[in-house]
Amino acid sequence: MQEVIADKGYHSNDVLTDLAALEIRSYISEPDRGRRCWRGKQPQREAVYANRRRIRGARGKRLLRQRGEKVERAFAHLLETGGMRRTHLRGRKNVLKRLLIHVGGFNLTLVLRQQLGAGTPRGLTVAKQALQRLGDRLFGVLTPRGGTRHDFLCPIGPRALWIKPPYPLPLAAWSG
Repeated sequence: MQEVIADKGYHSNDVLTDLAALEIRSYISEPDRGRRCWRGKQPQREAVYANRRRIRGARGKRLLRQRGEKVERAFAHLLETGGMRRTHLRGRKNVLKRLLIHVGGFNLTLVLRQQLGAGTPRGLTVAKQALQRLGDRLFGVLTPRGGTRHDFLCPIGPRALWIKPPYPLPLAAWSG
């Protein structure tokens, strides 16, 4: 590990000096504390000033912005939209189980979104509906004139087979 990016809650003299001793660059937002007294605290002062210099640079601002976009937005979504701000469970153990399931589901959506290439779950639903309409039109073209609404001709093998589609077709596909 070469760099640590964190929010204001992790900013302290001890944390910054420990990271400096481990030769890890810190990008930790600094809380508003006013003037500081550095008498007898030279190593802490150097660590704090080095962190301050890094977070004010272009790279530090970019890293802190990315942290806000990726980490904070995800937590805000879980807490507000996902309803995790309040829970009706009793006991820390039960709350942690619920949080684990909730975050696991959120992470699963991120993985599926990356693997399937769909932007959002709603976008995936729209794509599914479009594919279903296309399938319905194809079933309408393949159905012979004497067939029923739920049968279509499947030209596989030496003879044509009459099979039923896996779901009922809408009447709009059978207008002709």
